[in-house]
Amino acid sequence: MGPRDPGEGLTQTFLRLDSLDKRFGDTLVTRSFSLDVGKSEIVTLLGPSGSGKTTVLRLVAGFEAPDSGRVIVEGEEITRLPPERRRIGMVFQHYALFPHMTAGENVAFGLQARHVGKTDCARRVADSLAAVDLHGFEERKVTQLSGGQQQRVALARALAPEPRVLLLDEPLSNLDPTLRERTRHELKRLIRRAGITTLFVTHEQEEAFELGDRVAVMSAGRLEQVGTPEELYENPETRFVATFIGRSSVIAGTCEEGNRVACRVRLAGGTTWTGVALEDFSPGDAVDLVLRPEGVSLSKSSGPDTLSGTIIARRYAGRTARFTVALDGGGEIEALVRPDLFAEGERVFASLAPGGPPPRVFRRGTP
Repeated sequence: MGPRDPGEGLTQTFLRLDSLDKRFGDTLVTRSFSLDVGKSEIVTLLGPSGSGKTTVLRLVAGFEAPDSGRVIVEGEEITRLPPERRRIGMVFQHYALFPHMTAGENVAFGLQARHVGKTDCARRVADSLAAVDLHGFEERKVTQLSGGQQQRVALARALAPEPRVLLLDEPLSNLDPTLRERTRHELKRLIRRAGITTLFVTHEQEEAFELGDRVAVMSAGRLEQVGTPEELYENPETRFVATFIGRSSVIAGTCEEGNRVACRVRLAGGTTWTGVALEDFSPGDAVDLVLRPEGVSLSKSSGPDTLSGTIIARRYAGRTARFTVALDGGGEIEALVRPDLFAEGERVFASLAPGGPPPRVFRRGTP
């Protein structure tokens, strides 16, 4: 089952990316990439390095031209328009601020390049800096600003020309962890205040989940799935999403009986566990179960449908701990349970947790 309609559930599509293909040499960087973004919606593009996230932004901005496909904003196709005519703002990973200029001069730079009048330019600079809580910083040298303040100057510069769409390419990656967390809270509030349709690129799941109204997961140039953080975690539609989002364990097995709803899987030692299936399986099919740590229970005694193993790692997390179990039949499984129940080196028996998220079943060898 492929990704669901990328525009499903939107009341009004503002930005539409339609089947974008982009090749660099022999490498196809984006593959029929389609995504609809609603008016004033924040969508984060999430994926590992090399998945095509930044290329998508550059295609929207006009810094790259697609080999095929269309970019549409407010019903207007802008695929072949030059960047300066698209009314799209972009904040780069390294901000690209001019260190010899003041904050105000940096914000004014793009306006002057568009031949905005002096009075209007001064007004927009002041309004844009005020919008990012830097009122009165017009004369401050950017070298005198903190990393978080520089990031906001870059955002103000992108907002000053009053763009229709805002693009952000990992703008928080150069900040230390504490400042990064605080700044992303501020950033979401500022974008919300501006009410601008936004695409935000990141490889950090926590960042993507916090900032995005929806998250578009990418892999090898493809859109794997788009949805809310809850939808992606609880109902992954592909094996990649199931293993990339959050924590998960993968156990190999063989289908005993299955359909498009559920599949009973035989595991090592004859144990059978049933998982959610998104395609039809036949008896004998080689499959993998993908499980969330909170969907696994551990016990000190065996029972029906348990897998035996030994705890090889324990990671404390307050009221819970993540235990890694090396299974006797091969492979490892993680369980999230009370930290005082077990210890490293202890023999345990794993089963599916009642009421926990059910495992997902995928055909062996699928990406």
